[in-house]
Formats: sequence, C-alpha cells, structure tokens
Amino acid sequence: MTIRRLVLPGPAPTAQDTARLCARLALLYEDGATAVECDAGAVTAPGLAAVEVLARLRLTARRHGGALTVTGVGPAYRALLDLVGLVELLGEPEQREPPGGVQEGVEPDDLAV
Repeated sequence: MTIRRLVLPGPAPTAQDTARLCARLALLYEDGATAVECDAGAVTAPGLAAVEVLARLRLTARRHGGALTVTGVGPAYRALLDLVGLVELLGEPEQREPPGGVQEGVEPDDLAV
C-alpha cells in the first residue's frame, strides 16, 4: 500500500485552494497512491471554505477509489465541522446519542410513545 501526504494550507484554506488541492489529490491517486493522509494541522482559523475543501477532497478520494485519512484537526476545525453536521468528513463515527423519545425503527403495530 502506497501512502502519500497532502497538507492543507493554514491558517484557513480558501475557496481558491479547493481546486488546486483536489487536482493534487487526484494526481497522487493517479501516480499510484492507494491512501493519502491529509494533514490539517495548519488550519487554525477555519471558515466555511475549510469545510468545502475537506468535503471536496473526500469526494475526489471516493471518485478515485482511494482512502483519505484526515489528521491534525484542531478543536476549532472539529467544532466547525460538528456545527455544520459534517464531522463525518473526518472519517470518525459520530458519538451522539439519538434524541430522546425518537424510535429508530417502527413496526406497523407499534404504538406511539
């Protein structure tokens, strides 16, 4: 397995960085990488463009059939991803409990609680 590294620019990736980073990621997969480690450690002042960068990188990885691991995510970036409901872009399962009083599955004969 060939693992390569892609570094997000800091302190905040911009919309202009998105196309460049996605093109770089695609080239890494085309050059034989089977997995890429995306280092987000430099992102210390993330905005919505930083969310878009990560979302598009995930789509690019999926399109090329490669694995993408995100490392070095700081608390501000993680909080922003959680706020917009995209913390799963980090590749970690969500740790939330289901809302109280909500059933996950309903059978036709079940009574409402």
